[in-house]
Amino acid sequence: MISFESDYNQGAHERILARLFETNMERVVSYGFDKYTESAKKKIRLACECPDADIFFLTGGTQTNAVAIDSMLDRYQSVIAAETGHINLHEAGAIEHTGHKVVTLPHHDGKLMAADVEKYLCDFYADGNREHLAQPGMVYISHPTEYGTLYTKTELSALAELCGRYNIPLYMDGARLGYGLMSRRTDVTLPDIARLCDLFYIGGTKVGALCGEALVFTKKNLPPHFMTSVKLHGALMAKGRLNGIQFDTLFTDGLYFEISKSAIDKAERLRGIFEKNGYRIFIDSPTNQQFVILENEQMERLSAHVGFSFWEKYDDNHTVVRFATSWATTDEDMDLLEKILTENV
Repeated sequence: MISFESDYNQGAHERILARLFETNMERVVSYGFDKYTESAKKKIRLACECPDADIFFLTGGTQTNAVAIDSMLDRYQSVIAAETGHINLHEAGAIEHTGHKVVTLPHHDGKLMAADVEKYLCDFYADGNREHLAQPGMVYISHPTEYGTLYTKTELSALAELCGRYNIPLYMDGARLGYGLMSRRTDVTLPDIARLCDLFYIGGTKVGALCGEALVFTKKNLPPHFMTSVKLHGALMAKGRLNGIQFDTLFTDGLYFEISKSAIDKAERLRGIFEKNGYRIFIDSPTNQQFVILENEQMERLSAHVGFSFWEKYDDNHTVVRFATSWATTDEDMDLLEKILTENV
């Protein structure tokens, strides 16, 4: 049995584990004020070409989204997202739990388009009853999206320009950011993201770390008492060294980008294996998430040999499922998948 269910169902890269073991008995300052965390911040600022960035390491993606959005918004403000956005569908109402409405707009292959956001903002400010509505205070996107798709530099620039005109922050969820940056079909770099987004996070949990995300504020826009907000949301680690060491390792000698590229290479091969065996691809994803349309009986047979994720119903007789490669996917995994598809299903 092999698993392509997710990109976070294995532990951590061996270099991270080695660093954690090597430093295990050192006594260092708590709450992220240790030397390893400071080193990680310097390396991330350098990679982002953003020397003034404020960087905080949080425990996980949901906590990071909740802290980032809640700390940037006034209590009467909402956040705009695609209807397929992670904060709308897969975070159990965590954003609404902080008191902020998630306003959803149509998606285009998982992406939020500037034209739709602009129409919503124009309609909002033209509404004579807008005082009775939740005021839009942020635009949320993810890169890659829930469908593994990517924003182009033109699309991202349009959103950034629009948010600048309306004086609302553009926030990027980067849970799988490494896989987006290393896609063969992207024209967006990490410095582009730091330049165009007001804040974003670099995902570690899904890209080689045991846990943790790096939240980056790029415009000298750190909310007041931010660390207190992190603690209020239960996202502050007393042993901040754990995230510091992990990200310091990921951003040493290009490891973050190296292992992300490996996942992209495997995803390209995975897609080719399915296409060669006559399977239909649901959406043109250039990242590590690949979506395949299976007949329901075919899905049942395949699930006896391979782990994958249900995504959505395609019709009464077909289902869309997701196969995710990761930093840890091996050539042997791919060889076995090819053998299973060729011989058994």
